Amino acid sequence: MSPSAAEPSAPLDPEEAALARVAARHVGDLLFHAIRHTDARRALLVSDARSGLARVLTAAYRACLPGAPHLDFDAVSVETVMAAFGALSPGDLVVLVQSTSFRLEAFRIRVELFKRGLKVIEHPHLARMRPEEHERYVASLAYDPGYYRVVGPALKARIDRASSARVDSGAAEPLVYDGPLEPAKLNIGDYSALPNVGGQFPIGEVFTEARQLGRVHGQVRIFVFGDGQFRVNVPPHPITLVVEGGRVVAALDATPDFEAVVAQIRADEEVVWLRELGFGMNRAFTPAGRVSDVGTYERMCGIHLSLGAKHAVYDKPELRRKHGKYHVDVFAITEGVRLDDTVIFADGAWCP
Repeated sequence: MSPSAAEPSAPLDPEEAALARVAARHVGDLLFHAIRHTDARRALLVSDARSGLARVLTAAYRACLPGAPHLDFDAVSVETVMAAFGALSPGDLVVLVQSTSFRLEAFRIRVELFKRGLKVIEHPHLARMRPEEHERYVASLAYDPGYYRVVGPALKARIDRASSARVDSGAAEPLVYDGPLEPAKLNIGDYSALPNVGGQFPIGEVFTEARQLGRVHGQVRIFVFGDGQFRVNVPPHPITLVVEGGRVVAALDATPDFEAVVAQIRADEEVVWLRELGFGMNRAFTPAGRVSDVGTYERMCGIHLSLGAKHAVYDKPELRRKHGKYHVDVFAITEGVRLDDTVIFADGAWCP
């Protein structure tokens, strides 16, 4: 298969071409610093051309991987894609650029590719980003090892030894974690201690949750939440969640959209658990600088939380994994964060 096995279905306009050049610089840094891909290994690019952002990223990766075959997912058969995967060896790289999310019957792409020992870079749901958000998405791909690989581990070290945490969102009282947290997980582009290399991009997060969910209480004001279509929903004013014993018991100033989300969780899970405590690190995403896909915006620099019993990373004896249906991301107004008595977030930045 030649490197030009599938050309993009539409050329880039001048604005997209300029953005693709910026994206190529960031992609090059990701390939070098995070993925550690070299010309000694093969690479495969599978993309579509259904959205402007997908076309921009496709051009960027083709510039950075000039010898890699490129398959337009909509122009080739499933069998062709599968055969291209099968031709790769452990340590080779697959890049997936998706306006939505590729479906290969029962084949769970990233999971199965990891099982084969392949490195994977996945950019899903690009069509959810509006044209005016494309530049911000590209900026979020910038990789600064001196930031991610210093601040990320420092946050993890603080989290892992903390006996309490406090999130101040300007509510009447803070959200308090009155007990230790689970060992933190890192999503910072350093895979040296992990079984797999790669994942979903953009990156930039350290996350944990309370070891005992019932020891979380207080209030937290949120300014964004994920809706039923996995899009960012911005209410006209902050919503205050009241938390008792790890459960959301009230939502003050809630909008009808948010009330619908909470009602659905309660209908299927009886209570609304507060689970993930996420420390977003990606400085391209801010309270004002958003993108529409909630899974992308999850890396926002600040605190995000999850509503619902589902959080596959951490097991809890009171929550059976198979019964957890919902993991709804909500984003806190982050005025300050403390671990024990140490301030680790102030003035919009992490200071662990």
